[in-house]
Amino acid sequence: MSILSDESRYQLLKLLEEKPDLSQREMASALGISLGKVNFCLKALISIGWIKAGNFSRNPDKKAYVYLLTLKGIEEKGKVTLRFLARKQEEYELLKKEISELKNEVKSCR
Repeated sequence: MSILSDESRYQLLKLLEEKPDLSQREMASALGISLGKVNFCLKALISIGWIKAGNFSRNPDKKAYVYLLTLKGIEEKGKVTLRFLARKQEEYELLKKEISELKNEVKSCR
């Protein structure tokens, strides 16, 4: 799944967990990526066992799928979430430092 950054992987797995019945087109729109990329990623996630796809048995549109995270997928989502959180915390600390430096610069200009 190196085609996706940790942030994109986190967002895709989170979206699948929250809304497993979204169409691929809806996923692409929600994630801001192409439909082809969503299709490629879903196939990759299925092949590595992170999700499984199944039809809605009562849905009149027999092409509609539901994408469910497997136990392996839930575990990977946890790992990706921890990596994503660590990166965001690091970015936050750097931003706080930069803001502090800018405030000091503004004070010295007065």
